[in-house]
Amino acid sequence: MKIFTSLYDRAISWSRHRQAVKYLGGVSFIESSFFPVPTAVLLVPMVMARRDRAWWLAGYTTITSVLGGVFGYFIGFFLFDQAGRHILDFYQLQDQFVAMQGWFDTYGIWVVFLAGLTPIPYKLFTITSGAMSLGLVPFILASLVGRSSQFFLIAVLVKWGGEKAEPLLYQHMERIGWGVLILAVVGYISLR
Repeated sequence: MKIFTSLYDRAISWSRHRQAVKYLGGVSFIESSFFPVPTAVLLVPMVMARRDRAWWLAGYTTITSVLGGVFGYFIGFFLFDQAGRHILDFYQLQDQFVAMQGWFDTYGIWVVFLAGLTPIPYKLFTITSGAMSLGLVPFILASLVGRSSQFFLIAVLVKWGGEKAEPLLYQHMERIGWGVLILAVVGYISLR
């Protein structure tokens, strides 16, 4: 049974849908504040399908992600008890939230920059930034740099290596998919 290969095929077909850019923007926005699916899941096949628009897609994704991050910041700042805490509870990120507070006290805005660059759940950082009343302008600037670094790196790798890598990627999709899933489970267990 080829689970990940069929998911990949479906993602590629979705990336060619006439509303794909709107879906990418929507996923990018909500992933930064409360949605669990990483933006790269849509960005990679969209760049793969439209390499000529790689830079535009990375820029668009950055903007919508930062706007979603500001939304997450406002959830933490204005609605932490009413909504932010429930989002963290839903994803079982309470312990990580406590750890984040210590990181923010020690490293300040650099935590947001690093979070924007890594695949760590960005919503945790956006909500925590608001809950800790981190300055909004530094938050936005760090988010822009961190998120654009991640999305443009994805665009570069897929645009320049995607054509050569796609057949190899497709051939080993099941192993890659299961490997990523196992790493995610191990990472989740180790964080708990």
